Amino acid sequence: MKKAVCILSGGMDSSVASFIAKKEGYEIVALHFNYSQRTQNRELQAFRDIARVLEAKTYEIDLPFFKQIGASALVDENLEVPTEGIKPGVPITYVPFRNGIFLSIAAAIAEKEQAEAIYIGVVEEDSSGYPDCTESFIQAMQKAINLGTKDETRIRIKTPLIHLKKEDIVSLGAELGVPLELTWSCYKNEEKACGVCDSCRLRLKGFAKAGLEDKIPYETKEVS
Repeated sequence: MKKAVCILSGGMDSSVASFIAKKEGYEIVALHFNYSQRTQNRELQAFRDIARVLEAKTYEIDLPFFKQIGASALVDENLEVPTEGIKPGVPITYVPFRNGIFLSIAAAIAEKEQAEAIYIGVVEEDSSGYPDCTESFIQAMQKAINLGTKDETRIRIKTPLIHLKKEDIVSLGAELGVPLELTWSCYKNEEKACGVCDSCRLRLKGFAKAGLEDKIPYETKEVS
């Protein structure tokens, strides 16, 4: 059976992307990173819950150096996660070159597992403005991976959500039977989602526009 390595944070986008891979006939190798993010424990729980539903082989990789690098509110306790709404430009929650590092490790695992594809749930058109979520960046990483692996290795990076809006992702997740109530998107909290960070706002807006209820617990629900 053909294999795909799915980079699975435990969030909604990566979970939907992983279920798409399953529907497309891949045996799932689920890959999760603990990188000292604020919601590391809650994301790990979500990853394990989703991977269990997918019946996936799992890798849990620790990357503590992200905290040493800092420069992001997700890993630096001296920086605050913004809650005033999504603004133009690259936000302080951007983790420098995170997806490039994630994809590099995913490529190593894919080569070892003889996987044909890497699935990543990046979203370009309706996201927080991260530069490592763009189609041009993914294409460059695709070229680098195939140049830097064995001649017989052919790995394709698949980004099934990259041009979708959040409401489309929510609707697609519901259609595929993704247990969205097991996923976690909040940047700040681990018990109740804050409802006001960029990630919560995008998620809540997506559910509202899709006409569906988001069943995870929130401190507040601000749709904007």
